[in-house]
Amino acid sequence: MKSLASPPSLRLTPTTRHHLPSRQSSSACHPHVVSSVIKSNNSLSFSSAASGICFTFSHCLLKGQYFKMLRSCKELRLETSAVRHVTGSLIRGEGLRFAIVVARFNEVVTKLLLEGAIETFKKYSVREEDIEVIWVPGSFEIGVVAQKLGKSGKFHAVLCIGAVIRGDTTHYDAVANSAASGVLSAGINSGVPCIFGVLTCEDMDQALNRSGGKAGNKGAETALTALEMASLFEHHLK
Repeated sequence: MKSLASPPSLRLTPTTRHHLPSRQSSSACHPHVVSSVIKSNNSLSFSSAASGICFTFSHCLLKGQYFKMLRSCKELRLETSAVRHVTGSLIRGEGLRFAIVVARFNEVVTKLLLEGAIETFKKYSVREEDIEVIWVPGSFEIGVVAQKLGKSGKFHAVLCIGAVIRGDTTHYDAVANSAASGVLSAGINSGVPCIFGVLTCEDMDQALNRSGGKAGNKGAETALTALEMASLFEHHLK
């Protein structure tokens, strides 16, 4: 039986630096193309001045013959795709139309959230006539109304505002989960952004802190999200 000797240990010992000639044709190397090659006995090191990246390739040894891994500038090219980033704008909301579905239950909280949302819209040049407020009994009923408004084609986004506060029973969990899934389904089924602005809090203090207290106003944050999503859909995702 023939034994296969282990390949020798490969160490990079730079001896000669060869600069690749530049090309002016359309097939010229990408800016991230290898700009120099360092040759040693058993390995090649390719470096790019543009990217600061260095790659080291070891030759493969088979039956005493070295495979030539790379032959031309084209083969040395590091392919990168141009990535296009798209986002909605928060500069101006003029011309965008919004519906706000508000739960009447825990109205002391939801009214503050609604005020925060409307005030934010005005700051971003949304006209009052482009805002429509629809009241529903509670957070459970928000989803079906939001879907109806989304499918109407009248609005660029629908805000969903409510407040669910934990009590002594598991009713809180059922309403909170149903409200969240209802708003999600409304957006998916209507194709219009439906923004979740339903507070789910342990007590009334938490709710008030998040409707204009020390934790800010979540209604205002919901309006900002609606503005960005409406702009994204209107200007980029039609």
